[in-house]
Amino acid sequence: MARRRTTRRRTVAWVVGGAGAAIVLVVGAVLFQPWLLFVDVRVADRIPSSQTTAPDVVEPVEMAAPTVEDATSAAPAGPRDLLAGSLISHEHETSGSVRIIENPDGTRQVALVGLETSNGPDVHVWLSAGPVVEGRDGWYTAASYDHVDLGPLRGNLGDQLYDIPAEVDLSTFRTVDLWCERFGVSFGAAALS
Repeated sequence: MARRRTTRRRTVAWVVGGAGAAIVLVVGAVLFQPWLLFVDVRVADRIPSSQTTAPDVVEPVEMAAPTVEDATSAAPAGPRDLLAGSLISHEHETSGSVRIIENPDGTRQVALVGLETSNGPDVHVWLSAGPVVEGRDGWYTAASYDHVDLGPLRGNLGDQLYDIPAEVDLSTFRTVDLWCERFGVSFGAAALS
């Protein structure tokens, strides 16, 4: 009789332990999504060029002096870079460059150019008022400062554009941060100048 009780207790302990382990594995898989480390998502947005090409041959042309009306009615020449920086690694190996582009219509965009980082759950592109700090201390810096969330990171590789709301003051938000909201950690960041 005592032997049956001991066997029954062991069986119950194994069943409870197995069920507990299964629950921990399922919760861990849902939370960490480890399969994302093995999946790359490439984005290939067309990044506007801020350079203008000169014509091959320039012929001298006699021109009249511009008037005030000519200066105000001239169409914008094209997109121009306002700020730029290079991404550094934080919690995940990250590289690429960042440009803040102003389009002829006055809209602004963050361009991630040549981005390479790990794929992860719930990573967002932030404009942050915080500094870029290298090393492990930089992993958590952005959360302590005001930020503007430009949306989820659409891929971990390639070129990507994110619209900047018109009211954002770029003199305040001088950092781009790839922020994992699920774990409160930076994948990488760039100081803009």
